[in-house]
Amino acid sequence: MFAGVVPPAVQCVPRQVWRNGSALLGERTLAEEVPVAFSYDGMAHAVLMATPDDLEDFALGFSHTEGIITAPAEIAELAVISVADGIVLRIWLTGDRADLFAARRRRFVGPAGCGMCGLESLAEANRTIPTVGYDLRVSRQNIADAVAALPGRQQLNTQTRAVHAAAFWRTDQSLFLREDVGRHNALDKLAGALLRADCSAADGVIVLSSRISIELVQKAGMMGATIIVGVSAPTALAVRTAESIGLTLVGIARDDGFEVFAHPERVTQYW
Repeated sequence: MFAGVVPPAVQCVPRQVWRNGSALLGERTLAEEVPVAFSYDGMAHAVLMATPDDLEDFALGFSHTEGIITAPAEIAELAVISVADGIVLRIWLTGDRADLFAARRRRFVGPAGCGMCGLESLAEANRTIPTVGYDLRVSRQNIADAVAALPGRQQLNTQTRAVHAAAFWRTDQSLFLREDVGRHNALDKLAGALLRADCSAADGVIVLSSRISIELVQKAGMMGATIIVGVSAPTALAVRTAESIGLTLVGIARDDGFEVFAHPERVTQYW
């Protein structure tokens, strides 16, 4: 449900170019970035800077990866409201889930690049994540194919060269992909898309266009993912967290190969 007009995900803006000693006037397509506020049962919860696209996926995925819900049925109603200062995602929870949320409610305001701004304690930064229990195995070729499938599907990044992508790849070559100016937002949108499609994250590979920080490992764990692959390096804490929850973590995945940092037993030695 939409009230008002949600801005497009990209905007064309005028600019002056200086290259190779020459000037050129024209336009460039840029990614849009707006404040997106999450409200649960009438209570403000979070404000994130995000690309105004796939907002229902964002609402559902964020609610899931943050542990506010465990299933889509626990959201009684969802409204996407465009207001003067940005967008409000108004979410109403079902009875028991609403009570649980009220007991643990916290507020934070964070920019696109930060997934933990405003946590009330150090313990919240090291929250308990479910242990991976699904024994998916993939080949080296599977990982190469998953990474290779990413660029051609990044429509917003093709236009802007300024957004992150999070994708879900399966060995049947099917691919879900979501994009956003924030890498955490992109993964939340992907989580929501998988939930809406009734698709288990354990059945494939999560592929990220960014470095792998602890927040992304935590969110992947909350999604029930088995294998996470990033084109850049992970942080040391992300590796320790992946190891502790049983998640296979693959980083620096490029055309010439990749590096496995946690639980390599799920990556077979054949192509």
